[in-house]
Amino acid sequence: MTFRDDTCRALDRLALTAQRDGRVPGLAAGVARRGALQWFRGVGTIDLARPADTPDEDTQYPVASNSKTFTAVAIMALRDEGRLDLDDTVDRYVAGTVHEGVTIRQLLSHTSGMQREPVGGIFDTMVMPEREDLVAGWDEAARVGRPHDRWHYSNLAYSMLGEVVARLDGCGWEESIRRRILGPLEMRRTGTRPSGRRAKGYYVPPFSDVPVPEPEFDAKALDPAGGLRSTPADLARWGAFVADPVAEVLAPDTLEEMCQPQTMADATGWTMAWSLGLQLLRKEGRTWVGHTGGWPGSVTGCFTERDSRTTAVLLMNQTNPVPPAAAAIGMGHEAVEREPAELEPWVPGSEIPEGLAELLGHWYSEGTGFVLSVREGKLEARVEGAAKGDPPAVFERVDERTYRTVSGRERGEVLTVERSSDGSVSHLTWATYRFTREPLAFGQWL
Repeated sequence: MTFRDDTCRALDRLALTAQRDGRVPGLAAGVARRGALQWFRGVGTIDLARPADTPDEDTQYPVASNSKTFTAVAIMALRDEGRLDLDDTVDRYVAGTVHEGVTIRQLLSHTSGMQREPVGGIFDTMVMPEREDLVAGWDEAARVGRPHDRWHYSNLAYSMLGEVVARLDGCGWEESIRRRILGPLEMRRTGTRPSGRRAKGYYVPPFSDVPVPEPEFDAKALDPAGGLRSTPADLARWGAFVADPVAEVLAPDTLEEMCQPQTMADATGWTMAWSLGLQLLRKEGRTWVGHTGGWPGSVTGCFTERDSRTTAVLLMNQTNPVPPAAAAIGMGHEAVEREPAELEPWVPGSEIPEGLAELLGHWYSEGTGFVLSVREGKLEARVEGAAKGDPPAVFERVDERTYRTVSGRERGEVLTVERSSDGSVSHLTWATYRFTREPLAFGQWL
């Protein structure tokens, strides 16, 4: 199944506009649903020596900082395995470091205050560090800001996270990523080495239209921050995982945790936040999660709107094209607006679990009405009059009188069923607040 012709024409125009405005020799753009590209457009050429060689779905580009999202997933998987804690300090895994109190969580969310790049002026010398040089340079690196004071992007931070992954898994970072992620997701054209059909990188100077070839080199110890290469088809698979994670790779609840904002990166407009490894961008009421990437001769963006399972991919073989996040999300937004994801049909339940029938219906707390109901065998709570798309609070049974909130409002808090002497339900307490069948003022029940 593909998008309608009119949708494809609108997306074609956006792709062509990005290619023209960004003066991109060879642009590849796609929008996928559940991992399958529903629209794809290649514009230009992957090699100026072969002008008719247009990018296709299997053309490989350096995806640069999109690599960070893979490193973040590996770190979260190690956390779930009990092998690290997000609030552990780096010196627990890289012994002897002089930087105290730098935590895994801070590195993931770019709130450590550590300098942006490894020491050595690497983008001046164009000599990337080996692993041992990276670790040695960590002590020389400056902590340019206070922890959690503000968002400060750091390739050094993610390179060190990759070192943590490598040390805990007892292998190179790429080997770990391939075993944990690329293999299970069948991302066969993703890796740190160029392979197969790939786009050459160029820089287009501001005062001429003659592209200059960019050098090709390995990221080495910066691989966890920016060394991967991938294709539109593989990144569509990655977006499907971000929308609906495979438990073999990462638990769905953990991916949800990764999507929670940790810091506001756009302190003026509040449209961009950073989570545990993912960039969060808001556009007209929707949240797109993913990352951008910039490398000499390649600028990319891959973003997913999780509710509709829609992923937008944009790969450009130009050092300074249009901003990739805005362009990619613009294409994704156009697709979702024109062709919303298909609705799932309502499915009747088979039974109301024991003990829930007497809890259903209207309740009141702090003057606000709530409705408790059952869906798919789970107890849910919604605020009366809430917007149709607002998620409910969902509960799981702990024992005959206790339920734990597992998602939505007051996640983690306990709902307790209180009974009168005759055994009937007198009231509920949720997050310590009393819920009654009639609207009451505070203390009116005393």
